[in-house]
Amino acid sequence: MQQLFKLISKLAEDDMSTVLIQGESGTGKELVAKALHHHSPRKDNNFVPINCAAIPEDLLESELFGYAKGAFTGATNAKIGRIEYADGGSLFLDEIGDMKPLLQAKLLRVLQEREFEPVGGLKPIPVDVRVIAATHRDLEKMVEEGQFREDLFYRLCVIPVSIPPLRQRREDIPILIEYFIKSISRRRKKTFTGFDLAAMQALREYPWKGNVRELENLIQHMSILHDGKEVRYIDLPDKYRNGGSRQSTSEEAAGDPMSAPSIDVSVPEQLMLFSNAATTPALETWDDDGIDFKGLVNEFETQLIVQALKVTQGNKKEAAKLLNLKRTTLLEKIKKKELQWEEKTGPTSS
Repeated sequence: MQQLFKLISKLAEDDMSTVLIQGESGTGKELVAKALHHHSPRKDNNFVPINCAAIPEDLLESELFGYAKGAFTGATNAKIGRIEYADGGSLFLDEIGDMKPLLQAKLLRVLQEREFEPVGGLKPIPVDVRVIAATHRDLEKMVEEGQFREDLFYRLCVIPVSIPPLRQRREDIPILIEYFIKSISRRRKKTFTGFDLAAMQALREYPWKGNVRELENLIQHMSILHDGKEVRYIDLPDKYRNGGSRQSTSEEAAGDPMSAPSIDVSVPEQLMLFSNAATTPALETWDDDGIDFKGLVNEFETQLIVQALKVTQGNKKEAAKLLNLKRTTLLEKIKKKELQWEEKTGPTSS
């Protein structure tokens, strides 16, 4: 994200080049477009957004290009379009991948010739506008499949900007939560104080298909239900407690250290973070001599302490709170088990 911010700063200085912003729904593509405009020499002129997917094809053309008087039945007066209204400023074309071929051709002329013709008009109108486009679709694949004009794609993709999904930057989740809580508290007298450790860990493990927008919606939801209170794990909506029933992908397993199995809601809250195969002894078969009960209990206790230290990044006070133990009791157990915390490798047994 820091690299993205630096790129935005550089692109804002060059206010002529077309920018294509790519990212999943809810990652903040319009926010990036607004940042490009407001940090550019065009900031004193209009920033004009239009969602190409939200407007029917027959209306989108007149919305973009405007129309001349008498262009069609009911056109009693001329109307300027979004392109002309953005003259001197920036035009943001959201979901450009949904634009039909006919309009793609007309938009290409705007980019190439810096002029356009209103619907029903005869005289080209010159325009000075920076076009910023955005899409959640794979435009290169659409070009290969003949669904998007190749010449327009290369005109739009002069400078590509990719926004990573929230699941690839989970360390930002607590920061974003804090920001949204403060933002809501400015509008309301009271909001919730935050999430406890178990709830926060569940949110870090959730796949966030709706990305930052979904996270913001959750914060607004919890602020209504939990005025002045800390949100516990059990207070979260079901889908956030069970990890959204997600299946781990090879990408997450290889590149995302925060990915983890779903949390089991059938055990006490203190154990919810630890209910996985790594911390539960498997006893599918029993020997005639029985089992080493004390040994298994000791091993399970060790794994719980190790997992708590991982979750709290080595903070023994918070780990004790998570385990529902006194801090002194946890310290005694750590000392007895000869567990040590190392910054890079985490808890180890010496």
